[in-house]
Amino acid sequence: MNSDKTIHIIPRRSNERGHADHGWLKTFHTFAFAGYRDPHHESFDALRVLNEDRVAAHTGFGTHSHQHYEIFSYDSMGNTEILSRGALQMTSTGTGISHSEKAHGDTDVHFCQIWASPRAEQGRGKPTYFTRHFTDEEKKNKFVLLVAPDNAPGVSLRREDAGPAPIRSELWMYASLVHPGISLVHAPVGNGQAKKGYIHVIQKSGYNPGPAKGVTLRIGSQADGPQVELREGDGAYLEYGPGAELRFENDGQGIAEVLLFDLE
Repeated sequence: MNSDKTIHIIPRRSNERGHADHGWLKTFHTFAFAGYRDPHHESFDALRVLNEDRVAAHTGFGTHSHQHYEIFSYDSMGNTEILSRGALQMTSTGTGISHSEKAHGDTDVHFCQIWASPRAEQGRGKPTYFTRHFTDEEKKNKFVLLVAPDNAPGVSLRREDAGPAPIRSELWMYASLVHPGISLVHAPVGNGQAKKGYIHVIQKSGYNPGPAKGVTLRIGSQADGPQVELREGDGAYLEYGPGAELRFENDGQGIAEVLLFDLE
């Protein structure tokens, strides 16, 4: 882990993710999932699954079960549950749930599904559900906190409420719509200490199993240091030195939709 205000950035390229095209479902896996196995990309701290899915209209996942994970879906395009664009559904599966997920309406659905490992003492708690809504205007050129630990200040435990959805894990997730020419700076939670993080640029402009295209986002330390270029579908592991801050700059032609995670 870093010992100064720099950030060690390890890119995770879009076309190096796990990928499957089932016709009705086109899916990318940042971490090991289903039939995709990679010992170098099993998980990252509490972040266990980051899938980017496109589900064809009138199809979806049949009834299936989960347990012992914190699961949330960030809707980047369509509807689910029924969720509108930019909505988030959070499920603490606890001792176990069964549910189905369908593409509602006549258009395909594009969303990210994220799983986090719960705290060891809370993995067998009662299942709970939360829904939150965040507008594009809220996320315009700033990072909005979507998910935060359930014991963090200002986090509501109501099923529907304003602010971040609660999670039984030490994980914070933010989203932003970064417009061309805009630079942002992010200081991770507790950034007086060395921290981990992950960033994912959503494949906003369309399905692409090849090398990443679309908008260009440059990331690096706010202090002097090398920058890394990310495009749609790309991600990166982040290891922050104490006091380090992450700088983003969109020097492409379109709007970059970004998910950012703070981890312990």
